Amino acid sequence: MKVAVGSRAYDGPWGGGNRFVAALTEALGVAGHRVVNDLADDDIDLILLTDPRVRSPNVCFGAGAILRYLAFRNPGAIVVHRVNECDERKGEAFINARLARANYCADATVFVGSWLARLPLWQRRLRDPWFTILNGADSRIFNADGFTPWDGRGPLKLVTHHWGYHPMKGFDVYRRIDELLDAEPWSERISFTYVGHLPRGFSFRNVRYVKPLDGAPLADELRSHHAYVTGSVNEPGGNHQNEGALCGLPLLYRASGCMPEYCSGFGVAYSGPGEIELALNRLIADYPTLVASMPDYPHTAKKMTSEWIALFKTLMDLRDDLVARRKLWRDPLAFAANQIPL
Repeated sequence: MKVAVGSRAYDGPWGGGNRFVAALTEALGVAGHRVVNDLADDDIDLILLTDPRVRSPNVCFGAGAILRYLAFRNPGAIVVHRVNECDERKGEAFINARLARANYCADATVFVGSWLARLPLWQRRLRDPWFTILNGADSRIFNADGFTPWDGRGPLKLVTHHWGYHPMKGFDVYRRIDELLDAEPWSERISFTYVGHLPRGFSFRNVRYVKPLDGAPLADELRSHHAYVTGSVNEPGGNHQNEGALCGLPLLYRASGCMPEYCSGFGVAYSGPGEIELALNRLIADYPTLVASMPDYPHTAKKMTSEWIALFKTLMDLRDDLVARRKLWRDPLAFAANQIPL
């Protein structure tokens, strides 16, 4: 197959979407497929739309270019739209509209969490076929080699990391942990490290702060702790918890968005900052059992990319049927609206 991927991977700590593109590009190449990042060739078999926001620096093409390509150059290419965002994620009111508009070009849609597919937006608009493929982290980098579980003596060392700095990444929870560290008993029972970007004006009193890391340095930092905490709200399909879990760290996770789908069975859930003390007590009590389960954590990049490539092959087998049902001009206004770069 020749696959056109709509984003180009950057080196460095650019977040989970960047790691997905890098992992899939590598896996496709290893499997003998050719990857391009433009629509210059007339013989592309499959096009992956990764982000409709064409003004983003790493986005190579959007829905408008895909529609022109199908209409005027190669109607036989199959288009897959990967959905990994939503308005609910950041409390905004424009991402869903962009995603829905761009989805017009798709022959198949893939969500990075089942929670996303259940949002009202997609219940109203989604066409078959659609699928869910969960994100996974690179276990060659993020693994438990060198991880030392907590032995019950001294503070339980918590860590989290985020590339994004939106407050809904969980900063209400991280602030609450910072407050707990003001005094005993928690100042003696736990410590907390935050790796990544912070919202403008946000600062910690008691939390160790580390600037964004990526790859092996990030994995080393994660493995130097005992457990991983995420307070992310309405997370579409995070990868940060995968990296922590694959390093051997049991998860303390907010029961919001995709997190139960990714984390269930490998940590302790809580609903928000008001429950964090109860959840910490459960984590401490259950730590030996939880840490023993972590080698079975399934969300690896190898598993993820294998599922993506298998899906691509299935869609190629269905190419004639998918093209026949496409009806590219079924809504000329939607076709035209996608030509406006946003």
